Amino acid sequence: MRCPFCSSEDSQVKDSRPTEDNSAIRRRRSCPDCGARFTTFERVQLREMTVLKAGDRRQPFDRDKLIKSMQIALRKRPVELEQIEKSANSIVRQLESMGESEVASEQIGEMVMKALARLDTVAYIRFASVYKDFSKPEDFNDLLEEMEVLQQGQVSAE
Repeated sequence: MRCPFCSSEDSQVKDSRPTEDNSAIRRRRSCPDCGARFTTFERVQLREMTVLKAGDRRQPFDRDKLIKSMQIALRKRPVELEQIEKSANSIVRQLESMGESEVASEQIGEMVMKALARLDTVAYIRFASVYKDFSKPEDFNDLLEEMEVLQQGQVSAE
């Protein structure tokens, strides 16, 4: 593993342990050249996925980008990073279990919206306003009405 500080090609693993949800291995590393310490995470990747974006553009799927977009929506909300990680892991597992090498960005966006709706409704609204490109205040009202219908359906199903 290359050192992120001095770019040395060599580093030594000082400690390895699984993450709390056992979805990755956390490794503490040390660089013998500059002495810096850093952490890496090793995750299982079942297949390489490509995101199919608007205009037939393609880019590699990036789990970190998924987490970052959720963190932006959840900024200053009472949701722990661990909960975000678990939601992202769930989304990645769902995508991998579909067995497709290409996934539409819209499909990922819908999965993120569902995950955010379970985590925090304010974050859901924030994400939806950008994802669905809200252009007028009425768009928020429509989304809130949609959420009320969904919540009423969940309450009556219980």
